[in-house]
Amino acid sequence: MSENKIYDVKEIMKMIPHRYPFLLLDKLEIEEVGLKGIGTKNLTINEGFFQGHFPDDPIMPGVLQIEAMAQTAGCIVMSTDDNYAEQDCSVLFMSIDGVKFRKPVRPGDQLKMYLEKTKTRGNIFVFHGVSKVDGQVVSEADLTAMIVRK
Repeated sequence: MSENKIYDVKEIMKMIPHRYPFLLLDKLEIEEVGLKGIGTKNLTINEGFFQGHFPDDPIMPGVLQIEAMAQTAGCIVMSTDDNYAEQDCSVLFMSIDGVKFRKPVRPGDQLKMYLEKTKTRGNIFVFHGVSKVDGQVVSEADLTAMIVRK
């Protein structure tokens, strides 16, 4: 696959098993195949989590921001030329480190997750992720995941 490939939500759903309401990616841009990409989530007041977190001051839960980063990392891995999807493989989240939440994410925001692979060891991958809204950092983390056969 060429660099700077953009995937829509239908293509994303071919890479990872998540579905509504837990699919937290609307678009994915691969900057460097298998190494670096940007996930996008457009947030509306209709997101189920805003109804309870918090009704008078809706904020996207931090754990869901991290999950959106993990889904982005999983898609970056699955989009490689290794044909993991054709091999009936999946990406499983293993750990998170260095999590920081900087600013609240609210309805109407466009959350962009910038992920870059920092390490590979066999079927295990480590990514550094930074999420931004309007160019300002809202959260960051280091994520570890592995490729497994379904």
